[in-house]
Amino acid sequence: MNEILRQEIRRVAIYSRGVAKWLVLACLVGVFSGLIGTAFHVLVEIANAQRLAHPWLLFFLPAAGLLIVAMYKKGRIEGVGTNDVIDCVQDGKPLSFWLLPVMFLSTILTHLAGGSAGREGAALQMGGDIGWHVGGWLHFSNHDRRTATLCGMAALFSALFGTPLTAALFSMTVINVGLVFYSAFLPCFTAALVAYAVSLAFGVAPTHFSVTAPAAAPGMTVRVAVFAVLCALVVILFCQVLHRTEHLLKKCFPNSWLRAVIGGSFVVAFTVGYGEMRYNGTGMTTITEAIEQGSALPWDFLAKILLTAITLGAGYKGGEVVPSFFVGATFGCVAAPLLGIPAGFGAALGLVGVFCGATNCMTASLFLSIELFGSEGLLYFAIVCGLCYLLSGYSGFYSSQSFLTAKLESEYRDSRTVKNPEH
Repeated sequence: MNEILRQEIRRVAIYSRGVAKWLVLACLVGVFSGLIGTAFHVLVEIANAQRLAHPWLLFFLPAAGLLIVAMYKKGRIEGVGTNDVIDCVQDGKPLSFWLLPVMFLSTILTHLAGGSAGREGAALQMGGDIGWHVGGWLHFSNHDRRTATLCGMAALFSALFGTPLTAALFSMTVINVGLVFYSAFLPCFTAALVAYAVSLAFGVAPTHFSVTAPAAAPGMTVRVAVFAVLCALVVILFCQVLHRTEHLLKKCFPNSWLRAVIGGSFVVAFTVGYGEMRYNGTGMTTITEAIEQGSALPWDFLAKILLTAITLGAGYKGGEVVPSFFVGATFGCVAAPLLGIPAGFGAALGLVGVFCGATNCMTASLFLSIELFGSEGLLYFAIVCGLCYLLSGYSGFYSSQSFLTAKLESEYRDSRTVKNPEH
């Protein structure tokens, strides 16, 4: 009996040390990510406000592109992006310390000068970099540093958007579709909560939208399912345009300096020709109008797809997540009423559906719908997420993302043979 008791005590001690290790890591990563995420959020907001107050800043976009190229070359991280953070978690590929400051400054420059990009994509890279290096400072093993990288991704995403549960689940499921290491949940969620608390303490309000969901009814369920099929087609279009534009620009303009100038000049010309900066920056105002006012233009989602593809393909920084919100919300606002779905609720469905299909993170997308819109209408969000995930194929933002299970077949796949095969 005494021997059994001693074994139980040793087991408890081992588990306690393990939990303490991850909680220390999560708190450190959460605090660092919360502080950096808060500063990043504030500066991106200031950059967008300054551009709107001083429209002439738009004409400095090509110059901003040259400065971004120079910083990436100086930091020896040219071409490094979210796919490299995914590679870090999958294979233990190291991340350069310079990714954090260079990505931070490059995204602010992109928004200040009017590039069409998001901010959460940048958060994944900066947060992953923080997690990797904090894990190194704590002398974690290579595999534990990979989990620390996930913690950083979750923390900075949460600090920016105020969705800690979504952030934790997203970081855990975006790497290998079909495989979740639940051992990472406690540190990822803790880091996300700490970062969220830090951002709240500095006055960063969480993102939330007011929307009313229709009552559950067979007819509405069928209409939402048809709408989900349309959202899946938008996902395919968005991802294909993003990747093909990037490949085309690199093929036609292999010199990164020239590519930045050409891409930036196109965005400037488009904006001047259109007459307003509706598609520059994050576009959060337009997203809010689509969801809460049911107001969007029929071509909004197409214009945002084009300008985002040119901006990111030319080497500007920021990410694809918020543009996916814009594309989904504006498409849903316009298309949903044609099926008898309220425009505002259709915008909310489109936002979540396009995000789900483009990231292949179904569980995180369901929790995103709850944290952004509340639990009302969860049944409809589940239908849209399920169909968008299945019907979007293996399209997605991240070419390094692995698929360990087939989407339409009940079987496991070799992750290396199904590493986003459509890229």
